[in-house]
Amino acid sequence: MNPSVPMSPLPPSPAPSVAAPARPLLPWVRAPRRTLAASLSLGVFAEVLLDRERWGLGFPLMVAALVGALAWLGGREGWQRARPNAWLLAPLGLVSAFVAVRDSSWLLALNVLTAAVLLMLLSHFWAAGRLERLGLTDYASVVLGSAVQTLRYPPALVRDSVDVQGLKAHSRFLGALSRGLLLTLPVLFVFGLLLESADGVFSSTMQRLLSFDLGLDVVVARVVGVAFSACVAAGVLGHALRRRALKELGDAEVTSATPRLGFIEALMLIFAVDALFFVFAAFQVAYLFVGDASSPASGYSFAEYARRGFFELVVVSSLTLALVMALTRWTRRETRVAQTVFRAGTSLMVALTLVILASAMRRLSLYEDAFGYTLLRVHTHVFMVALGAALAWRAVTLWWKQERFAVGAFATALGAVLVLNFLNPEAFIVRHNLARYARTGSLDTEMFYHLSADAVPGLVLADSAVSKDDPWRLAPLLNEHQERLSQGDTVPEWNLSRFLARRALLRAGGWSAPVNP
Repeated sequence: MNPSVPMSPLPPSPAPSVAAPARPLLPWVRAPRRTLAASLSLGVFAEVLLDRERWGLGFPLMVAALVGALAWLGGREGWQRARPNAWLLAPLGLVSAFVAVRDSSWLLALNVLTAAVLLMLLSHFWAAGRLERLGLTDYASVVLGSAVQTLRYPPALVRDSVDVQGLKAHSRFLGALSRGLLLTLPVLFVFGLLLESADGVFSSTMQRLLSFDLGLDVVVARVVGVAFSACVAAGVLGHALRRRALKELGDAEVTSATPRLGFIEALMLIFAVDALFFVFAAFQVAYLFVGDASSPASGYSFAEYARRGFFELVVVSSLTLALVMALTRWTRRETRVAQTVFRAGTSLMVALTLVILASAMRRLSLYEDAFGYTLLRVHTHVFMVALGAALAWRAVTLWWKQERFAVGAFATALGAVLVLNFLNPEAFIVRHNLARYARTGSLDTEMFYHLSADAVPGLVLADSAVSKDDPWRLAPLLNEHQERLSQGDTVPEWNLSRFLARRALLRAGGWSAPVNP
């Protein structure tokens, strides 16, 4: 090796790559022991209030207890962070309270589902974020994501609350105890069988002592119910009080997607749909609103005319809302003139869709005048009004704060649920169908047998007003409802509609008050 030749420096060794920290499988839980105690208490509370044949007052009490536990665990600081979204407590309280007011199975399912959605939203936004910053599809993502995330907190809560080292210290004693039981039980069993065979008096005495029913099936069911409810409570509490990620849905405004559809192409589609809707709406206005709509169109019966057009028009209205939203999201509008023309064209499309939706409601009204009201028709009416409100709000947000459409649509859906509860659909059906009977002499009493206690006060009033010689006498129907209400409600099962129904039947006479179990 020649010392006069300079040595070339060695290339620097590459820096070791640092792997990104893996996300832990189980999350961190704030105040784990207090949260565990609250979850177990809520589990017992839920088993006492909700493990009933019928739900009533216990459901709003359970929701109130869950929200109270959340406020207690979060403290004053947590409540200050939750205040921007605390308005969710108002619809949550109303919807939960209606479980103790309405007896309809339709409304029970709708109210419980709505309360669950509101609880998931509340748990997601308890610590930070704003509900109004969500996009339309983000609502489903938040609700479903929160429901999935709650599954991670019960095992994390047990992990952080149980002293694993303490259990290891007592492992020798627990092992000895287990081995002792395995050794003792077989020996006692063999000696017991032999002694029982040796003496009849001893055998009969032991059979009497061991013949009591422990009710293990009931105990196991209760323990499983408490554990399940405690896991649900732990999931909601843990998710609401979680250590939030750097960025979650609702922490910032939804950014608009990069437009990919050309303005000319979008304008052609908008004007073509507007022209088609205008021609159809002109025919509908001429016949249904201006002309004689007291009879169906030529060649159709009322049922054929209403049913053939009604569902198609509702689908058209729903698809139009989706089309306007898609065009708003993906169309390029690079100048102020293009923006104004686009807004005007889509606003006209929404206005014509509202006329089409009004046509669908008019068709349904004709059908109801001919055949009366049912639960499906009343719920469809409310859905169409809510759809019309969402369309009108879409038109407003085309010109003003379009990012606020999602929260308006969410408020519209909540409003539809509350309107159905305040309307009391079953009492509405009885009232209007009996009024129609007074005009036409036609009444479908078979449908009344499928109604709940919500309809009983109206049926009692109608029965007292009907002549005893009338073929539509409602006494057999009231007897059917009397049998359903023969068993009284416990305090957790108490329901206002069932209470009013029993009182109406008592005042009508011929029925004794039920005895509470």
